[in-house]
Amino acid sequence: MRLLHWLPGRLLSAIIVLLGASILIFAAVRSLPGDFAQIVLGPLSNEEQREQLRQSFGFDRSLPEQYLLWLGNAARGDFGLSLASQQPVLDELASRLPVTALLAGMAMLVTIAIGIPLGVYAGTHASTGRGSAAARIVSTIGISFPEFVLGCLVVFLFSRFDLGLSVGAFTSPTTDFGRGVVSLLLPALVLSVFCVAATARTTRDAVIGVLVEPHIAASVARGEPKGFIIRHHVLRNALIPVLTLTATITAYLLGGAVIVERVFNVPGIGSYLVLALDRRDYTVIQAGVLLATAVFVIASLLIDVLTGLVDPRVSVAKKGRGA
Repeated sequence: MRLLHWLPGRLLSAIIVLLGASILIFAAVRSLPGDFAQIVLGPLSNEEQREQLRQSFGFDRSLPEQYLLWLGNAARGDFGLSLASQQPVLDELASRLPVTALLAGMAMLVTIAIGIPLGVYAGTHASTGRGSAAARIVSTIGISFPEFVLGCLVVFLFSRFDLGLSVGAFTSPTTDFGRGVVSLLLPALVLSVFCVAATARTTRDAVIGVLVEPHIAASVARGEPKGFIIRHHVLRNALIPVLTLTATITAYLLGGAVIVERVFNVPGIGSYLVLALDRRDYTVIQAGVLLATAVFVIASLLIDVLTGLVDPRVSVAKKGRGA
């Protein structure tokens, strides 16, 4: 029940964050160099034609009027038409959502399957040196290689040598789910490298912290098996910081998908936003970034709720801060 005390304040904070983000997104997009009308109509168009196009999209109004109109429509789920394709922006994004969602989901599964077990092993073997070495190597690799560099390296290696997987042979998961998963294996692995490193390091530190707590020493003194202690006592407490880290990983996956999709030529939302940026397609850029921000804010809110349910001390602390 303690969640009910701080949840309304957290919801209000989420709304304020979204409003602030919408202002920043609108201002940043409208400050981009270049004239979308000239890009859409081409260099042979005259000023009268370009002005007519601006008026048809309401760009002849003042910036505050444009922002309030866009925000009001967005609140109703209407993000307008793409300046380039003249199709509803929401339809354009929705058609590419399954690809990006599957890519991010696969990367998250890889993160969980590798990062958490590796972190647990590193934490429980920290005194031997083997665990520390494993965690340090993975963390160094994950942090040192940006997605673009690692992605280009993977594309080169798998294009140059027959390593069992091909790059560029994309299959839509809505057409053939199995082939779609296979075609996204390499992008998902590249996207997950940093997340695996961060998860392994956070899990390792959390496990080391839990192992020195008094109740663990009491369990050892009672003669409980090591595996039982790890599963029933260590993991539950050690995974709370990892759960909190999930919000950061979600943001990273959203941003990293833009780069990875571009490198591997995956037709998802990320690559579409890059194309929209080249075209100065303001409506697509604004909608895409705002929706990504909303996903992050909602994920953060859900993680706060789950963390409060798992560890009531968190909800008490948030209540005390008035968050």
